[in-house]
Amino acid sequence: MRADARKNRDHVLAVAGTAITEQGVDVSLRDIARRADVGLATLLRHFPTREALLEALLRTSFDEMTAQAGELETSSSPEDALVSWLRDCVAWTTEYRGVTVLMAAAIEDTESALHASCVTLRAAGARLLARAQAAGIARTDIDGTDLFALVAALAWLSDQPSLAPRADHLFEVVASAILTSAGSSDAAEERRPRARS
Repeated sequence: MRADARKNRDHVLAVAGTAITEQGVDVSLRDIARRADVGLATLLRHFPTREALLEALLRTSFDEMTAQAGELETSSSPEDALVSWLRDCVAWTTEYRGVTVLMAAAIEDTESALHASCVTLRAAGARLLARAQAAGIARTDIDGTDLFALVAALAWLSDQPSLAPRADHLFEVVASAILTSAGSSDAAEERRPRARS
């Protein structure tokens, strides 16, 4: 890719990230093109579909969350690793309004541009869950698909103005429900989600 084309592509991605943060994933591609000061044809040449644009925008975050899961597997206890990854994954998915709906759909749609990244992310969470289950500190009647669904549900809660104030409390409820050893107030405090800036 020529340097000028790469610069245009990176600029469109930066503008798209801002637009999606402000207006959600349903923001008009035409509006993104206008805000990026490029023609719609130029945007579509780089990103032929909305999902292709989102995949390019989110790929770095997907990779970071997958890598984080791998690091947590070796650096943290099974409980801390699972809860830390779950908390950060929920926080990340709330950055782009409405993306959880597309991620949930992409898991089942092999034609989706987001499919491979979502499957990889789900597998990373599933490994952390399996490790916690093997250690006897997580319930065994849930799997990686359930965990991925819980991330989507918790992110959705954070995106609802009337429910957002309860998001931290509900995260704690869900984390406690996943973990069979959750009981002490100290552990509960450690699991409490960090405030987002």
